[in-house]
Amino acid sequence: MFKVEMLSTGDEVLSGQIVDTNAAWLADYFFHQGLPLWRRNTVGDNADDLVAVLTERSLEADILIVNGGLGPTGDDLSAEAAARAAGVGLEEHPEWLAKIEAYFARRGRPMAASNRKQALIPAGSEMIDNPVGTACGFALRLNRCWMFFTPGVPSEFRHMVEHEIMPRLRRQFTLPAPPVCLRLTTFGRSESELAQQLDALPLPQGVVMGYRSAMPVIELKLTGPALQGDQMAALWPRVREAAGDSLIFEGTDGLPAKVAGLLRARGTGLALAEQFTGGLLSLQLGRAGAAITHGEILPARSETLAQTLVRAQNLARQNQVPGLVVSSQQADGVNIALATGEHSGAMRVVLDNPRHSPALCQEIAAMLALNMLRRWLEGQPLTAQGGWVAPQAVLNGE
Repeated sequence: MFKVEMLSTGDEVLSGQIVDTNAAWLADYFFHQGLPLWRRNTVGDNADDLVAVLTERSLEADILIVNGGLGPTGDDLSAEAAARAAGVGLEEHPEWLAKIEAYFARRGRPMAASNRKQALIPAGSEMIDNPVGTACGFALRLNRCWMFFTPGVPSEFRHMVEHEIMPRLRRQFTLPAPPVCLRLTTFGRSESELAQQLDALPLPQGVVMGYRSAMPVIELKLTGPALQGDQMAALWPRVREAAGDSLIFEGTDGLPAKVAGLLRARGTGLALAEQFTGGLLSLQLGRAGAAITHGEILPARSETLAQTLVRAQNLARQNQVPGLVVSSQQADGVNIALATGEHSGAMRVVLDNPRHSPALCQEIAAMLALNMLRRWLEGQPLTAQGGWVAPQAVLNGE
């Protein structure tokens, strides 16, 4: 098994001034290539610290992806640190310098002298092309470790990993088959409640049952080696059964994408009227490719559950597509109603938990509305009981 690691560089990453999205992306991408990360480190813009961590990891890791520090400014130190760790000097790469000069010439801009720094790479290292930026990458072998140095700009980093680094790794190593990871997401159940049902499952060798809590959902993951794929598939129905009515989607695409796909399969659009969610449903479903026939933001007003249901029924009748309504927040909750022409129903839910921010309460209301729509599209009753988001009141229409 290869020890694959990532080293993120930069004071802004270390101090939390920016979120390290490159690390999250690489971990997910490499996992699906059969190269799950063993370790991730972050170091600031200090040359001595960089040299120390590069030397240390070169004795432990087989593959190290170093991200950031290849820009033209004084705090971009990755090439210098790599050269010091390897005991070599920096050499100007004429081919890359010509590319930088051409890059600025095409844009009609003068090239600053500091940009020449981006053509300096450690002697004996291999240049890695970057067709979408001015910072070239490079690869070098230090002790037992192959190190790949990449720019921090996400678009440049991802292109380099996918089109330059992965092909090199496939040529250089016999990579294992990617692990199998089966996922489903639940809504309205606690992590401890789910674990109580699932921890007793007899798992095949090397297979792990995982839980990821990200309010308001819990993701269940069954992860294991490819050779256990058949056994994992045979066990998966028991995970679905434990999730029960709280299961809202499988895979990683998300509930809006799931609902949008079901709407397309049925050949229908959707009419939306929102108040508490403030257009969040329209945004989520629109991004997922659903046909929003009608969308409006309602003025704040107090209304009964029956009135919200009538509003949804009128919306469906006027637009000849399902109508989904989210009311204002009232003292006793938020009303959510769906009318489809053949079925209609409404529920009131209480969203006044002091631990939940207003934005999270909006997310919860949007998820409840999407789940009501999903349940209809999959032939289930519109509402489900149980869990911490159980409806306070339910009203079924004709």
